[in-house]
Amino acid sequence: MSVKQGLLALLAEEPMYGARLRSEFEARTGGTWPLNVGQVYTTLARLERDGLVEPVGGSDEEGRIAYRLTETGRAEIASWWSTPVDRDSTPRDELVIKLALAVTSPGVDVQGVVQTQRTATLRHLRDLTRLKSRTSDEPDAHDLAWLLVLENLLFAAEAEVRWLDHVEATLRRMPAVPLRADARSALPADEPAPRATAPTTGGRS
Repeated sequence: MSVKQGLLALLAEEPMYGARLRSEFEARTGGTWPLNVGQVYTTLARLERDGLVEPVGGSDEEGRIAYRLTETGRAEIASWWSTPVDRDSTPRDELVIKLALAVTSPGVDVQGVVQTQRTATLRHLRDLTRLKSRTSDEPDAHDLAWLLVLENLLFAAEAEVRWLDHVEATLRRMPAVPLRADARSALPADEPAPRATAPTTGGRS
């Protein structure tokens, strides 16, 4: 979710100034995706430029300016609620990229990378489970929002552990990945690439 849609969704309820938008966003998502005030006001400036929000009157005694949705902004957020999240573009996942590079890079202990990540992910999973055990059995709206976010993180961590198990099992079934010809050029200058042995022929040398 982009910050843009998050702020529009909050402003659909009532006008708010930047600091309150930040605190409301973090409260409703359990602080999982923290924002800074500068990011909020930069986004508000873009939304105002695009005609989606407008300031309400002047600044208050503390110099804060509240914003509200325009009719275009209300149409934008209504469209967002009714449109599925686009999954066509694959987001960059550092762990996936790390392992993809590890299995194709000479000298990397891929099993060690997997085991280190599994330990960290299991620790994260235990922390999330403890957090969930402290949630109320009868949550209010804000507690429910946080619970949904928390459960999403739990499912993601569990899926990551299963994927790491799959990666490790796949590595055990496969032979060591040979050094590719195009990787030889990346060897240090003082470390010559392995020389191929020419086949023996019956002709003159």
